[in-house]
Amino acid sequence: MTRCAHRLPLTPAFLAAVVLYAAKPATAEPPKAFVGAKIIPIAGDEIAEGTLVVADGKIVAVGPADSVKIPDGATRIDCAGRVIMPGLICTHSHIGGIGGADAAGPIQPGVRILDSLNVHDPGFKRALAGGLTTLNVMPGSGHLISGQTIYVKLRYAGGKPRKIDDLFILDAAGKPTGGLKMANGTNSMRAAPFPGTRGKSAFLVREQYIKAREYAYKVDQAKGDLDKLPPRDLNLEALVEAMQGRRVVHHHTHRHDDIMTVIRLSQEFGFRVVLHHVSEGWKVADEIAKAKVPCSVILIDSPGGKLEARNMQLSTGAVLEKAGVRVAFHTDDWITDSRIFRRMAALGVRGGMSRKAALESLTLAGAEILDLADRIGSLAPGKDADFAIYDADPLSVYSHVLQTWVEGQKVFDRDDPQDRLYAVGGYGAGHDQRPYFCCFDQSLETSQQQ
Repeated sequence: MTRCAHRLPLTPAFLAAVVLYAAKPATAEPPKAFVGAKIIPIAGDEIAEGTLVVADGKIVAVGPADSVKIPDGATRIDCAGRVIMPGLICTHSHIGGIGGADAAGPIQPGVRILDSLNVHDPGFKRALAGGLTTLNVMPGSGHLISGQTIYVKLRYAGGKPRKIDDLFILDAAGKPTGGLKMANGTNSMRAAPFPGTRGKSAFLVREQYIKAREYAYKVDQAKGDLDKLPPRDLNLEALVEAMQGRRVVHHHTHRHDDIMTVIRLSQEFGFRVVLHHVSEGWKVADEIAKAKVPCSVILIDSPGGKLEARNMQLSTGAVLEKAGVRVAFHTDDWITDSRIFRRMAALGVRGGMSRKAALESLTLAGAEILDLADRIGSLAPGKDADFAIYDADPLSVYSHVLQTWVEGQKVFDRDDPQDRLYAVGGYGAGHDQRPYFCCFDQSLETSQQQ
């Protein structure tokens, strides 16, 4: 039995998974059974001593050890004394050397962040060291609309990927999934052509959405006739997708008045929105709940940062939870290093959140915000086999991520010297390339890293 890091009843879902596995070619990789761990499935009660079975990138079964039948030929991985929970989901990250909208203007929704990401950025490996498996990578917040976000899965098994496209999460039509980044408040207020006031900020956004509404009407009236179609406009197309609900708006906002402006605009133009940061969300929690808008929250435990975030409170998550708002946390990496993302939920608990909501804020709530809850966010049969193995309770500051798995493949192992480098830092942890010099001693670099 391999050392790692609740048997379900024989339900139709489990039996179907076994049948599907049995139908695989003989060359298929055998299933893996992680046994003896405490399992936190998120969707369901914690399991003191459980078994998790995965095959072909999916979860086959999860439950108490005495109720999960391990398939014949499965590789058993001993996880006694460990804790397994779903891979963490960051709903707001800036890993990858992002470069979205530029100084040409405050509204550039046609820009795609996926066109600026470096798949070799060491930030992705740091995220894996923190147990993260899915990210919403965003443009910055210095614009009213800075471009389109991209949802990525950290598929780094076997030294892959070779290109950023390998990380994309595709929808049923094979299109990369993502949202639209918007912002208000002081970040986007500067010299013209940018707005100088909050009122002008809202005006400029409203003006563009009205243009997008008119553009959509013209496209609809043309009914596919190329002679009647308006000139293609990538900026307006992105706004139309938002108004049609095909692209969720991820909106940077801090002050309570800015939060209400976002809600007002979303209701006026019909776009779905997630409120990000919400430093003063606790002031208008009932209004957020009434609007049925989820929040992606960030917490810090030391003073500093921008003036409009000065009223941030550790109790924000708890106040929103009590009001009935769905809450996820995010890193805003580098604001919070992805390796200590779990600490955000621990701070939420310190501020009054329930343990259940805090754990969901790192997993299932984020999956729901990204419209991916049918695939990730909890340990359940049929979902992607994305999970992390810890040496102690995930909300403890003394716990470590031992392994991270994405779609049934191990992508981080703290016992591997190179992976450990990304987890703890040191020489080479921030480099994404090796020098090509003819006289450079690669063995010296390796020894220095160790």
